[in-house]
Amino acid sequence: MLPNTGNSASRIASANLQRDHVTQGEATIIYNLPFNDLLFRAHGVHRANFEPNTVQMSRLLSVKTGGCAEDCGYCSQSAHYPTGLKASKLMEVKRVLAEASKARDGGATRYCMGAAWRSPKDRDMDAIVAMVEGVKALGMETCMTLGMLTPQQSSRLKDAGLDYYNHNIDTSERFYSEIITTRTFADRLETLANVREAGIKVCAGGILGMGETTDDRISMLVTLANLPTPPESVPINMLIPIPGSKLADAGSLDPIDFVRTVALARILMPTSHVRLSAGRTDMSDETQALCFFAGANSIFVGDTLLTADNPDEDQDTALFRRLGLKAEQLEPAE
Repeated sequence: MLPNTGNSASRIASANLQRDHVTQGEATIIYNLPFNDLLFRAHGVHRANFEPNTVQMSRLLSVKTGGCAEDCGYCSQSAHYPTGLKASKLMEVKRVLAEASKARDGGATRYCMGAAWRSPKDRDMDAIVAMVEGVKALGMETCMTLGMLTPQQSSRLKDAGLDYYNHNIDTSERFYSEIITTRTFADRLETLANVREAGIKVCAGGILGMGETTDDRISMLVTLANLPTPPESVPINMLIPIPGSKLADAGSLDPIDFVRTVALARILMPTSHVRLSAGRTDMSDETQALCFFAGANSIFVGDTLLTADNPDEDQDTALFRRLGLKAEQLEPAE
């Protein structure tokens, strides 16, 4: 029996939240529960919706690096900041598929491809479609993150077989303009709506540790939970301060606050995969273990995330062995 910690918190923690409009106040009550109560609730929601000791493994490849016109303050690939990253052209399709094949053989079940664009040009769509079709032919789930999409581009990617589209909202609407000025929070939501309308699953989350308040973190998750259909995948990133970027000197984030945010994401979006994304290199094994208990059930594998470091596979294998976790397996082709 759940401890009695308040009617609002009890209702939100036990209800089918994907049918309810969640308020900022209700989410704040949950976030501020005693830590043990919060984790107990989050783990109960997680166990009711997922196999509790299985983690989905994704791999992320930058198919076009650097030179992005956006001024996202956290990003090494923005042309607005002297980060020292050299821009590259779009990778050849055959090279992307060779990397995807290695990822599949290494245990990844989802392959994510990212391009540093404000939005894809029509001239690039043929190559992007070929990448999606090729990765699908390998039997993997496909994910793309290409910036803003039009309805027409979204439909074309759906026809190619794209499973997921990643477009993070990054932070709260209130704090958004402190991080990015070249596009608006509403632009982000418009792309998510275009993707959803096309029938593609949504991957959308945010970044913690950019100088936002606790209320901003809660608001970000409330926004995602209150979408007409919440994202099927919710990446929770810890900022990796990039030398030369606007947020190069951002302070560190309390690991307990990070775990609380993961737990709230699990409670507010009970059937979504919650992914530990950027920043795991700076997390202790104990912090990651708490995140898995709180409902995180997806990670990126491989030693690089776009341009940032990620724990190598030996570290993840050792951690999974210590925690008794196993990797999600590919479904057999029908």
